[in-house]
Amino acid sequence: MADDTSIFIGASRKPDDSYQRAEELLLRYGNRHGLITGATGTGKTVSLQVLAEGFSNAGVPVFCADIKGDLSGIAMMGEAKDFLVKRAGQVKLDPYQFQEFPVIFWDLFGEQGHPIRATISEMGPLLMSRLMNLTEAQEGVMNIAFRIADEEGLLLLDLKDLQALLANMADRADQLSARYGNVTKPSVGAIQRTLLVLESQGAANFFGEPALRIADIMRTTRDGRGAVSVLAADKLMMNPRLYATFLLWLMSELFEELPEVGDLERPKLVFFFDEAHLLFEDAPKVLIDRVEQVVRLIRSKGVGVYFVTQNPLDIPEKVLAQLGNRVQHALRAYTPREQQAVRTAAETFRPNPDFDCATAITQLATGEALVSMLEDKGVPAMVQRTLIRPPSSRLGPITPDERRKIIAESPVAGQYDQAVDRESAFEMLQKKTKEAQEAEAQAQQQNSGGSRWTIPGFDDVLGTSGRRSSNRQTVAEAAIKSVVRSVGSSVGRAIVRGILGSLARGR
Repeated sequence: MADDTSIFIGASRKPDDSYQRAEELLLRYGNRHGLITGATGTGKTVSLQVLAEGFSNAGVPVFCADIKGDLSGIAMMGEAKDFLVKRAGQVKLDPYQFQEFPVIFWDLFGEQGHPIRATISEMGPLLMSRLMNLTEAQEGVMNIAFRIADEEGLLLLDLKDLQALLANMADRADQLSARYGNVTKPSVGAIQRTLLVLESQGAANFFGEPALRIADIMRTTRDGRGAVSVLAADKLMMNPRLYATFLLWLMSELFEELPEVGDLERPKLVFFFDEAHLLFEDAPKVLIDRVEQVVRLIRSKGVGVYFVTQNPLDIPEKVLAQLGNRVQHALRAYTPREQQAVRTAAETFRPNPDFDCATAITQLATGEALVSMLEDKGVPAMVQRTLIRPPSSRLGPITPDERRKIIAESPVAGQYDQAVDRESAFEMLQKKTKEAQEAEAQAQQQNSGGSRWTIPGFDDVLGTSGRRSSNRQTVAEAAIKSVVRSVGSSVGRAIVRGILGSLARGR
């Protein structure tokens, strides 16, 4: 049975289906990453819940996504249902104790948890390009935008900052092209249109401040348990590219912010990446290389990454090779691709002479899995056919009232609720534009010689509207002024004659 150095997962079975031994995940190898795979409805979510409970009880914070809402039950105490008690007896889980776990709910949309935000600058050009599905040329423009923001001291915090910068780039495309390479207005326009689509999908809620502090997903309670951060992802899955990009950003932030710690007695954080195929689907090679690099190096920061997906073929081979702790639920093998997935999954395990791994994968019952964890010296254990233990927390979703109560009592309540809009690229570029317009107007006024007499209807011709900066008279202006002088002279002579005549008559 598990102790404070391991997590009890379940019990393996002998060929006659009798109890064999307890299967455990050793905490000192918890940062060696893992994989949970299986077809829909075979028990992947329960395996995730069991592992999350075990890590939390061991004092390890957990971050996981709740795709269907079922995982939210980890926040409430479980109930003694017949099938759970029966399973506890089969795996010799005695006593079978029920628990509720310290949960912090998060939501990119701020509806079912505390809002999560990141700035555009933190996301970076590579992830923004991935999120927006940009072409190679458009990705080049995005890289230039981030370079200009750095050089000109423009903070890119939210979508309107990036939109303002792109508009500014379009206005001076010729100047920028001479310095950075081809910056075309059509490419800029295409990026701007994509930003509008992102905004309409609710991504504007994600970009901004206050940005998520990594420390807030690495909390522990006073009794030494690790907090379980649960990301509400049912609505987020309507935009799977945003979901995958966010989790990759979070994993990258952990990698960049956390110090090197080497091998520890237990991880500092465990990160579950559900629906992991979305991360690699149609991803460019540079992004896959980035994921492979982060997964390879982040374990030295004390972080374990566990991918959860239906098919092991969803994970690139270089990443798959680094996932030492494995839980394989049943797979269907009706199509050639499904048959290949079964063979691939079977070949990744250390063989067990008691059964054929490929055959067993297609015959596993719900809640049963092939399990292979790293044992002493980090060597994969022989694969075992295992009954997964029942969770201690609630099996199934919590109610909206229960969720609201947990959110209100959360240790981060009030810290992320209100968005902060400080001066950034949008305001700075607006200020520069206004100053440039005022300087231009002042220069035009100086060039026009200040205010002067005008004739109604001839303002534009005489330049008082500020449309022309030259002081030279046009042919039309000279003709008009000649007429004015002529009219003025005739009227003046008539007035003089009238005055002299009246004086003569007075004599």
